[in-house]
Amino acid sequence: MNTESTVFAQIMAFLPLHEFRKCVRRYQGDYKVRRFTCLDQFFCLAFAQLTYRESRRDIVSCLQSMKPRLYHMGIRGRISRNNLANANEARDWRIYADFAQVLIAEARRLYRDEAWGWNSGTRFTPSIPPRSTCACRCSRGPDSASARVPSNSIRCSTCGDRSPLLSG
Repeated sequence: MNTESTVFAQIMAFLPLHEFRKCVRRYQGDYKVRRFTCLDQFFCLAFAQLTYRESRRDIVSCLQSMKPRLYHMGIRGRISRNNLANANEARDWRIYADFAQVLIAEARRLYRDEAWGWNSGTRFTPSIPPRSTCACRCSRGPDSASARVPSNSIRCSTCGDRSPLLSG
């Protein structure tokens, strides 16, 4: 018998749930809610994101297959498509937006001294397309200068000539 907590529960343990509860209280997310709380909804959606679930039916069927472990994952409410749909429709989206801002602020605080963090000042430059996407004279040779260039052409990043796109 496994006595350890699930990997999902271990990941969720890092979240500042007291901040999440503040966001829920701020927007009265659990007002007149009996069973499927905002925390249950958040855990279901986080599980769906981490496991690449594509639809509500997919989320619910995967979670129901793990029914004996749901309590240990932190999900206390009853999982059904109807509960999840009603919660997604009725709950204020600002609860999750505010919590996302809390998580972003925490990540910035944790990684502010890292060279690859948000504050590193690195500038991302677009990559040069591979030669197979360009049909200009630099990729076909000097004798192709007289080739007709169609209207759906791009400017070559190597030589600057306009050239047709090749399907690839």
